[in-house]
Amino acid sequence: MQETAHLGAKVRVLRRQRNLTQAQLAERLGISASYLNLIEHNRRSLSAPLLIKLADLFDLDLKALSSENHARVVADLMEVFGDPIFEQHDVTTAEVRDLAGSSPTAARAVLTLYQAYRAAREASDTLAATLSDGDLEGVDSSHLPTEEVSDLIQRHGNYFPELEAGAEELSRGAGADRDDLSTSLVRHLGELGVTVRIVRPAEMQGAVRRYDPDAKVVYLSEVLRRGSRNFQLAYQIGLLTQAATLDRFAADPHLTSASSRALARVALANYFAGAVLMPYDPFLHAARIERYDIELLGHRFRASFEQTCHRLTTLHRPGAEGVPFHMVRVDIAGNISKRFSASGLRFARFSGACPRWNLFEAFTTPGLIRTQLSQMPDGATYFWVARTVSREGGGFHAPRSVLAVAIGCEASRAKELVYADAVNLESREAVVPVGLTCRLCERMDCEQRAFPPLQHPLKVNANVRGVSFYAPVDGR
Repeated sequence: MQETAHLGAKVRVLRRQRNLTQAQLAERLGISASYLNLIEHNRRSLSAPLLIKLADLFDLDLKALSSENHARVVADLMEVFGDPIFEQHDVTTAEVRDLAGSSPTAARAVLTLYQAYRAAREASDTLAATLSDGDLEGVDSSHLPTEEVSDLIQRHGNYFPELEAGAEELSRGAGADRDDLSTSLVRHLGELGVTVRIVRPAEMQGAVRRYDPDAKVVYLSEVLRRGSRNFQLAYQIGLLTQAATLDRFAADPHLTSASSRALARVALANYFAGAVLMPYDPFLHAARIERYDIELLGHRFRASFEQTCHRLTTLHRPGAEGVPFHMVRVDIAGNISKRFSASGLRFARFSGACPRWNLFEAFTTPGLIRTQLSQMPDGATYFWVARTVSREGGGFHAPRSVLAVAIGCEASRAKELVYADAVNLESREAVVPVGLTCRLCERMDCEQRAFPPLQHPLKVNANVRGVSFYAPVDGR
């Protein structure tokens, strides 16, 4: 394990939470109090043996001390201080890093406070709108369940061994026939006392799946294609057979509402369904052989483009890992409805995404793959694959929605993907400069900049126009 250099404040917080003095903790760790004092002030690194002792002493998950968590807090804080309400305070990146490093608990408290502020502001806007319409229903100032569940998945690295094991057990026990998976899943539901009925869309009242727990009947809309039908059947089996596992994860203390816990169970049941359709070992083997050709993998395992992308982000079994991918899904307005990152790329939590991502270009060529080699302001380079996906409708009059899904990895792993064959990964001209979000991006020469960056005060010259309103120009 690599030595860590920024964990002193976390050690201090842990010690104080247990009401221990430096001398008491130092004695338990087998070091001097003066050496512990240096560690707590980040003047000495926390070695691997000491880190293991701390984990044993405090019954601590080492993920809580990971540098990835630290970097995520820094990124989230930078986005928070990018809000215009902080503009007059001129908060610098160095000050944000100092806060996250020296006072991690205070840093997380700032994030919680800002989330509460955002929720209150949104509730206020909703209240104003509903008052103008004479209707007070629907006002909710709670934490966003989607954000809490997204954080839960990120904390677990989007890999849940218990659900993988459950999916493998289902395949063995149900004798699942990959060529006729639907029949196998229906038969297994029958063994659980559940009947499956395929009905007309009009009878589903807008749903594609509906379960009646009293009658023990699963109703599926006939508009579902075979792959989607299998997914919904596997999802229902997951709810019924993996209830204990789903409940345990849903009891995570970071999920602060009933809605968050319910949404977590749904997200994890979806994970289970994906693992049933795309079993870990066969899917990973196929992904490597076919060089992560998403559409080809989707055809082979009868899964949608989005389901296949999502499954690719879950391949983190120790000793059998796939390419570490990030994934994001947006609508045409730029709202992010799904995100996960194993590649190191950070996504905006409180504001819009960079419009230069090829994710948004995908809307101009529906159904076609778009690739991009992009570079963040810190120099990190990523390779992206993006395409639009459409929600299944119920006929001519059914509403249809189009979303864009993108998956990507570090540029150093791009050669493992078939999509990089036509891209010169060494060419500087092929790289597209992108950012996280306008308020945090320092690229002043971007013609698509929508807001001034946090790092530079807004300067307006009525006589000169740059590539964007916020781009600096020579005022002579």
